[in-house]
Amino acid sequence: MRDRGATRIADRVVAKIAAQAAREAAGPGPEGGSKPHASVVVHRDIASVAVSLDLDYPSDIGRRCGAVRGRVRTRVEELVGMEVHEVTVHVERLHSAFTRQGAPRGRLK
Repeated sequence: MRDRGATRIADRVVAKIAAQAAREAAGPGPEGGSKPHASVVVHRDIASVAVSLDLDYPSDIGRRCGAVRGRVRTRVEELVGMEVHEVTVHVERLHSAFTRQGAPRGRLK
């Protein structure tokens, strides 16, 4: 007996999976920061993912972005069965604990 039909997973579903994976990899977001969000372009069974997130500063930005890329790729491939050829991480904002504590802005004297 032959199987007929196909399963199509909407881009927005893949984007939600990618955003959740980014949250898992990046850890708790900075106070006052926004949650990671993702956009996805799918062509056949190949996905390109763009993730935007806020990070605490100072931190190892390269290491954290690398962890996000790896986790997003792994989770999308595991849960959706698509190849992920590219994961681009955009750091939208850096949040410093120093500036959140109400430190005076402007020039130091």
